[in-house]
Amino acid sequence: MNISIYTLTSELHDEQAVSNNTQEFLNSLQVEYQLKGSDYSDYGSHALDLIYVRTGGTEGIFRRLLPELQKKSRTPFRLLTSGKSNSLAASLEILSYLRQHNIQGEIIHGSAEYINHRLTVLEQVGLAKQRLAGCRLGIIGQPSDWLIASYTNRETVKWRCGIELVDIPMKDLLATLEVSPSPSNEGNLKSHSSDDSSPAFDDTIPPLSEKLQEALPGALRIYEGLKTIIARHHLQGFTMRCFDLLTAVRNTGCLALAKLNSEGVVAGCEGDVPAMLSMKIAQSLTGFSGFQANPSRINPETGEMLFSHCTIPLNMVERYEFDTHFESGIGIGIRGYMQEGPVTIFKVSGDLSRHFIAEGELIRSEAKPDLCRTQQIIKLDDKGQANYFLRDPIGNHHIILAGRQRELLEEIL
Repeated sequence: MNISIYTLTSELHDEQAVSNNTQEFLNSLQVEYQLKGSDYSDYGSHALDLIYVRTGGTEGIFRRLLPELQKKSRTPFRLLTSGKSNSLAASLEILSYLRQHNIQGEIIHGSAEYINHRLTVLEQVGLAKQRLAGCRLGIIGQPSDWLIASYTNRETVKWRCGIELVDIPMKDLLATLEVSPSPSNEGNLKSHSSDDSSPAFDDTIPPLSEKLQEALPGALRIYEGLKTIIARHHLQGFTMRCFDLLTAVRNTGCLALAKLNSEGVVAGCEGDVPAMLSMKIAQSLTGFSGFQANPSRINPETGEMLFSHCTIPLNMVERYEFDTHFESGIGIGIRGYMQEGPVTIFKVSGDLSRHFIAEGELIRSEAKPDLCRTQQIIKLDDKGQANYFLRDPIGNHHIILAGRQRELLEEIL
């Protein structure tokens, strides 16, 4: 089980009465848990560890336990209380003590419905942090020359998230592409279709032009080459200096990134490390990497924005089309159509000191010829948040996620 509950109980209270209240209270929450009692030996090893303050008079017990608990876990202390037997009063004293010593904590108290929701969020965030710990993300080539503000603090990323950034020269990928087998169009369209959560190539794409048919084998070779790099370096994701492929192999990585993202490997564009980190954090919470996109047009008076980019994860779209890469007119680009409805815009800075989260509605997709191929019109719930992009943005790329994800993202950050 992912939720473990440890107890604090004063010796002055009747154990049988406290135990009866404990079962009644915990059962009312309708969550799966493992009751550890007063044995804290494995505290800190689960997705969510709760300290259930069952009675008053437990403040001194907690203070004696605190040094050992801090050695076991760096997560905030979650104090669960029913309010019976002066448990809330004790929790308030404990939390005040933690604050005085600059230690994070929270009292979880309220209706059964509120507590159930809060524990569900905290459990999901705890599982996401476990997924991030020990994660290896590759940087294939250096960040693109135009990403002058996309600084990354590797030590902070490692300490806060447990993510290791791995540098991989672009020449390694190019050498891999030279020895990768040349795939046939039809066979690879079928055999390399992604999992059931994303559409198979041969069932959804319209007939390809002669130019796209010629580009397809090379695009699939890049996909195979990237899979080799991923396996070689034991990566859970990467970002790639993808524009170098235009001159080196006269093709694009757009199709490869669309497929790999849909297969569970975070795959970012242009060597943008903060964007990749944002995608990995989002994926750890939601299961989806998100759509890495540029704001192309902003109306600060209405909060309506146009986002666009040359590829999108195939498991995020209802349908998609192939086109050429916008800027170069060569290779394969992806025009994907997400389901209209609630979305979240997300970005973290490279040192994790800042983040931006905005919820809104995807009101329509477009297919204008003068922009990157996937184009989304999003209307922000709070039009005032449009000023962030014009006054204090975190780089140009932002991540679009389906659904309203603010609560989860705020909690993990």
